[in-house]
Amino acid sequence: MHRSIYITLIIALFHHTICAQTHIGERTFHFKDQKRNRPLVTEIWYPTTDTLKQSDKTFSPFMRVATVRDGKLPSAKLPLILISHGTGGSRLSLEWLADALVQKGFIVAAVDHWGNTYDHKIPLEFLKPWERPQDISFVISSLLAQPDTKDVIDTDKIGMAGFSFGGYTAIALAGGHFDFMALLNYYKTIGRQQLNLPEFPGLAKYLDDSTLLAGAKNPPRLCDKRIKAFFSISPATGLGFVSDRDITAPVYIVGSQSDSIAPVKTNALRYHELIKGSQYYINPGKTGHYVMLQEAIDEVKKEAPTYFTDDPSVSRHQVHLKIDSLAVGFFVKNLK
Repeated sequence: MHRSIYITLIIALFHHTICAQTHIGERTFHFKDQKRNRPLVTEIWYPTTDTLKQSDKTFSPFMRVATVRDGKLPSAKLPLILISHGTGGSRLSLEWLADALVQKGFIVAAVDHWGNTYDHKIPLEFLKPWERPQDISFVISSLLAQPDTKDVIDTDKIGMAGFSFGGYTAIALAGGHFDFMALLNYYKTIGRQQLNLPEFPGLAKYLDDSTLLAGAKNPPRLCDKRIKAFFSISPATGLGFVSDRDITAPVYIVGSQSDSIAPVKTNALRYHELIKGSQYYINPGKTGHYVMLQEAIDEVKKEAPTYFTDDPSVSRHQVHLKIDSLAVGFFVKNLK
């Protein structure tokens, strides 16, 4: 074979391999924690060598990369990143972050926290912080037992990212200690207005529920040492955080300067100041809380401006690219 033709073929093959590796596979699992009676719908994204089918190119109300539904799983073990959505959100809320991680060789799993999603709202599930970390731990165990996924996950390289209530979830799983009774008492008094969330206004009237109080007094242990690195975006419930004494893994905290839902001073910055060795970045200017949600098409922006429209000075796309860069860099450093 002529040398130039040989080189051309090698380059073409190399290019094909790189392109194939950037395709994103997607699957949905329906787990259930029988002990707590919690259905936990879980989405996973992963590198696949399969190519897109016409049926994969479906309409979405969000700006997203098309994925290969039920595409072939990786042939080698890869690191796993768990994602926890914000209160009243969904497992698809941070698909933009999942995409960026998959393109760098991670498997990503995101769970719908039962009773705390946009389409299934149970008041007490918005007020029980101890349930969410248990959801994540259960999903890790389920994926490691699932025949389709157990052989493709590197169990020594598991990470965690979360937004808002999910950002708290990450810190709780890292080993952070919380005083949930103090947090409830704060919400009953000077912090009452903070429970008037757009996702579920008027939550304060449920604060005296006996089940809620019993759980707050005797919460289970939430730390999960299988997770080796934690990326917390706009974390909430910061005023309940009391100690980092069991946090030994690396933690990266992101805040947004104009966040009115989880104000930086009492949340992201408080966590950063109390967690020794944590890294910290603040989105400047008029970047608000919901900038972290998926970019939406114009019709959705008009229907739900609170969640999908930002200040004119803020580019949601650029913010996502920045957080992608920070998260990917953090996880590559600590898990690869």
